Amino acid sequence: MTSVSVDEAMRRAIELAARGLGTTSPNPVVGCVLLDAGGEVVGEGFHAYAGGPHAEIVALAQAGERARGGTAVVTLEPCDHTGRTGPCSLALIQAGVARVVIAVPDPNPVASGGAATLRSAGVRVDTGVRLDEAEAGNVAWLTSMRRGWPYVIWKYAATLDGRSAAADGTSMWITSEAARIDVHALRGTVDAVVVGVGTVLADDPRLTARNLRDGSLAIRQPLRVVVDSAGRTPDDARVRDGAARTWIATAEEVGAGPDGGVDLPALLAALHQRGIRAVLLEGGPRLAGAFLAAGLIDKIVGYVAPRLLGAGPAALVDAGVSTIAEAIDLEFIDVTQIGPDLRITALPRKREG
Repeated sequence: MTSVSVDEAMRRAIELAARGLGTTSPNPVVGCVLLDAGGEVVGEGFHAYAGGPHAEIVALAQAGERARGGTAVVTLEPCDHTGRTGPCSLALIQAGVARVVIAVPDPNPVASGGAATLRSAGVRVDTGVRLDEAEAGNVAWLTSMRRGWPYVIWKYAATLDGRSAAADGTSMWITSEAARIDVHALRGTVDAVVVGVGTVLADDPRLTARNLRDGSLAIRQPLRVVVDSAGRTPDDARVRDGAARTWIATAEEVGAGPDGGVDLPALLAALHQRGIRAVLLEGGPRLAGAFLAAGLIDKIVGYVAPRLLGAGPAALVDAGVSTIAEAIDLEFIDVTQIGPDLRITALPRKREG
């Protein structure tokens, strides 16, 4: 069979890692490709679920004795600790792997150190291959581990003129079924969905990840979080229906911010402590504005419908901007048509100083 380069193997490992998105948290997504001494692919693996075998272990099991003298190409530094599974660094050494190629060093102090352990055992270790691509594929987990609070995606749906509902308050449905299906797929990749109590009172959403065609629930459901400073969420609200875990986050429990509402940085820190690595902020417009004003949004996913209303609630309210010089600048990274709608993905630009 044809041998492949380390660069090609890393590209494949990154593709494999993506298969674990939405099911591995609070662990990272990881992919691994094993090459034998001649450069032929003899094993592949990815981390499929928390508590399950790591990518390296799956690939080693496929490779068997052909791993000896070969190269392990892995998207994240092999772990060096014993948790629910054993250290991958030791498994690679015991398998007789001669070289390990790593894209991204592990920022988790509990698990890092695998590269040093491998080197001390005489294994050649190289790092940084396709680093940017591997970082992008694991951005939520890496960001969360490096700073101590989750990666936050703000998702909204609006008309072309920026309205999230009509003047009479009706909003069912701003966007098409195709866009709503896409949103449910997005929910399936995060650990928590966050809304304000105003959204619960106005729309009574379920906030579950489900198949819209038959109403069935996804196997894994994100935590439903209602930011509710005064505890106004009704007892019969659909977020309390038992279909998924729910946390009504009050100012009394989390702490109050300067405005008397729930302290948002404290909320994110509490979610991180619960193992939440990626958050989808879905509403409402004032809560989104507060997150943006505090600099807590990492990515924006907007679904824009080819419709005009001319009046009605805006998709965003009070983001701390009073003049054009204070505008929150964005970098568009993707624009895709979903049915009749556009899905626009953007990153807030970091402000100088």
